[in-house]
Amino acid sequence: MKKNPFFSHCGCPSEKKDKKSWHSRWRTRERQAFRKLSIETIDTHQTILRNQVSSTWMMGKDGRYYWPISEQNQIAQILAQRKGKTQAELQKIKARLLHRWRGK
Repeated sequence: MKKNPFFSHCGCPSEKKDKKSWHSRWRTRERQAFRKLSIETIDTHQTILRNQVSSTWMMGKDGRYYWPISEQNQIAQILAQRKGKTQAELQKIKARLLHRWRGK
């Protein structure tokens, strides 16, 4: 179950491959930069920035948005009222929607 109501903008299930390739490129560039330095100049080394290696806009999940829990409850209630006929059905549909939204 999600602890924070933040969701991604697209349908990509995971960023694992993107993060793995980004981190590999970053480590490679850092290693190359360290090899070029001498012992006297090692204090002047500046770490390579994240956007020098790749762009977060090119990754699978390019952004996130905040969906407050209060709004989730309101929308679940509206959708449940469209489908359910009895009070028990309304509660089950609402619970199912909230579980689906918060479980990802």
